[in-house]
Amino acid sequence: MGYFYAVFMSFFELESFGPHEQRCLKHSSRFVDNLPLSRMTSVWQALSHLISQWMDVQGILIFLIVLLLVKHLCDVCSKNMPPGPFPLPFIGNILNLGFKDPLGSFQRIAERYGGVCTIYFGDKPLILLTGMKTFKEAFVEQADIFTDRPNFPLNDKLSKGKGLIMSNGHMWRQQRRFALSTLKYFGVGKKTLENSILQECRFLCDTVHTERGLPFNPHHLLTNAVANIISGLVFGHRFEYGDHKFHLMQQYIDDILQLPLSNCGRLYNQFPKLMSLLPGQHQTAFSSMSKLQPFMHEEINKHKEERDPSNPRDYIDCYLDEIEKCKDNAAEFTEENLIQCVVDLFSAGTETTSNTLRWAVLYMAKYPEVQEKVQSEIDQVIGQTRQPLMDDRTNLPYTYAVIHEIQRFANIATFTPPRVANKDTTVAGCLIPKGVIVMPMLKTIQLDKNEYRTPYEFNPAHFLDENSKFVKKEHFIPFSIGKRMCPGEQLARMELFLFFTCLMQHFTFLPLEGQTLSLKGTVSVTSGPKPFQICAVPR
Repeated sequence: MGYFYAVFMSFFELESFGPHEQRCLKHSSRFVDNLPLSRMTSVWQALSHLISQWMDVQGILIFLIVLLLVKHLCDVCSKNMPPGPFPLPFIGNILNLGFKDPLGSFQRIAERYGGVCTIYFGDKPLILLTGMKTFKEAFVEQADIFTDRPNFPLNDKLSKGKGLIMSNGHMWRQQRRFALSTLKYFGVGKKTLENSILQECRFLCDTVHTERGLPFNPHHLLTNAVANIISGLVFGHRFEYGDHKFHLMQQYIDDILQLPLSNCGRLYNQFPKLMSLLPGQHQTAFSSMSKLQPFMHEEINKHKEERDPSNPRDYIDCYLDEIEKCKDNAAEFTEENLIQCVVDLFSAGTETTSNTLRWAVLYMAKYPEVQEKVQSEIDQVIGQTRQPLMDDRTNLPYTYAVIHEIQRFANIATFTPPRVANKDTTVAGCLIPKGVIVMPMLKTIQLDKNEYRTPYEFNPAHFLDENSKFVKKEHFIPFSIGKRMCPGEQLARMELFLFFTCLMQHFTFLPLEGQTLSLKGTVSVTSGPKPFQICAVPR
């Protein structure tokens, strides 16, 4: 090192350095004085050669980086996409979204760039749709253009393009039509299903009574009650709340639903081959899907042995009949498709309503003045002995408004499942190219300050007029709109009203002493409250 130090320092005047530097230079110079001139010359030549090579490499790297940025800029501009934050090469807008609060980042981007805007995941664009006007223009006025789902690697791995939620084209239309007609046949929207829900309400209230007003986590009880309604429609029977198999099935579905909006899910969609080799939340979800298959096979095999084609008992019976009818035609009705349809029905029919009920219980404890008004109205109209009926809705305007405000404020589905346009089109004057992923963001509609006076506050008055009568809002679309809106909307509305009213009729929900209830939600396909303890005091 003395050689190099001496060579470089010899280019400067000794007096320009401090005492320490002067001592170092003199010390190093002793080595130089003893070197032959030819040796010093070779050292300097070697250094010069290394420096010139490094400058050449550095110049080439700078040139290539500039060239890459220019090409990236040209590529982004040439696509004529809707406005949005500028994406970086390779990583796109990942830094704009962050990892701690991706959902909040989506909302901030939408607020800044408007109802139709673009973000990039890697080099792939994604278009955000927000606002009621853009939703109606895309999914109602251009419904036939926006019926398809994109082919995410994650969805291909989990559902293989089958089922009700992520299928496309003729298969989707066939499966949806069949599901809607079958659910209607077994009572959705009718008095027969109302009786089944009221029976489950009794089981739920009896189980909550066993807690004797002591602290407990209502998560599993509410999920069990809601899951039993869809179980009756799909499997033809309910499960006991302590059934281990029942809990495992719920856990597996929960693992699957947490994946799409997680960091692991986003990375898997970008780098499926690499992520397949790495551990993480995605591997847990894939394992849960494989473990779920035997449960479904067991139920299907039981139905095969016991079913009477002339007297179908549930969705599986009807589907097996359809397989028999279509066995010589195109293979849209198969056992593989049946399994995925059952998973979709069970998960969608459980997760949304149970999460909404968990928020309902939490809000009642958080806002005791609202809970008191609900109970007072129920006592006046129904009393504390007769079970509520769907016909009571018109006489319970405040209770009905509270249920709607719970759905609006909780906003459990920030996004509806993504879409793609099947041809180039425009929405709000912006080009939507064929095949580009479109993410419809419900949250901005539910928090529209032009529609709700206090959008960021829990306020049942949003759904009441000046005479305290219930007001239906056109902008209230928790189940989305258009041809791919939630097929279980009627069922969910019935469940929410009857379960909520029964719980309010029998219990007062209180926070633990000294506890401050958090209103932060979990990140999943639907967002529920984070685990909490509560007291259900019998009335």
